[in-house]
Amino acid sequence: MAFTNKDVMDLRAKTGVGMMDCKKALIETDGDMEKAIEYLREKGKATSEKRAGKIASQGIVDTYISGNVGVIVEVNCESDFVARGAQYKEYVQTVAKYIAEHDVADVESVSAALTDVTAEAVAKIGEKISIRRFDKFVSNGTEINSYIHMGGAIGVLVETKGASSELAHDIALQIAASAPRYVNSSEVPAEEVEKEKEILLAQAMNDEKNANKPQQILEKMIMGKIGKFYKEVCLVDQPFVKDPSKDIKSILGGAQVIKFTRLVMGEGLEKKEEDLGAEVAAQIANAKK
Repeated sequence: MAFTNKDVMDLRAKTGVGMMDCKKALIETDGDMEKAIEYLREKGKATSEKRAGKIASQGIVDTYISGNVGVIVEVNCESDFVARGAQYKEYVQTVAKYIAEHDVADVESVSAALTDVTAEAVAKIGEKISIRRFDKFVSNGTEINSYIHMGGAIGVLVETKGASSELAHDIALQIAASAPRYVNSSEVPAEEVEKEKEILLAQAMNDEKNANKPQQILEKMIMGKIGKFYKEVCLVDQPFVKDPSKDIKSILGGAQVIKFTRLVMGEGLEKKEEDLGAEVAAQIANAKK
């Protein structure tokens, strides 16, 4: 079956794959459009397998909110350049939407369900893609809001009760900026508080100014410093980033923060380290093929 340049353009429009690959696919399938699409999908899977050993340490955090459901997800790729691209962001939104619309238990089940979608994205983008983690909120008369910082470097999903959308968004911004770990002091594990007290006591005992002070005095001193610890880790005790003269508890008024999730892109991931000259040379070599 013969094909024309228009067929190549149509295949490119349908798949997002480069012109040369589309032409090759049509040659291999004797001009059959449906078989060519399948060929490229299979090629995408092969590309995905080929890139399996690569380090996906870049990417973005993104959110998706629809009705009473909110999702926050981190998806990784190999380069910051790809992470900034429209095709990659569209793929991440597809992942988030799928999680929102389906009852999924973990990343593995999401990845398995989206195998073909991911393979197509890898074929278009040319890099390894990895769905790393997600969280999902389902509200019951509550407000779900989000905040994305610097195009996906940090993402926050927050659930509030009795708060306006504007206030909920401000709370999400606060969480992104100040990185609390808990909503309030009642959520902080007792062992974590005791560990902090031990650290503060050791610091006080090692300070020469406190050399002659009895143990009970030192213990009273560190109790005063525990308040600072709570301001660091508890959302409602933090000063409001837009107006540090107020704390979050005061700007909430009668509203409540139910829960939140804060994700930092790439946190804890191994970073890719390559010689820049070698990388450029490799790109030039690939371009000549």
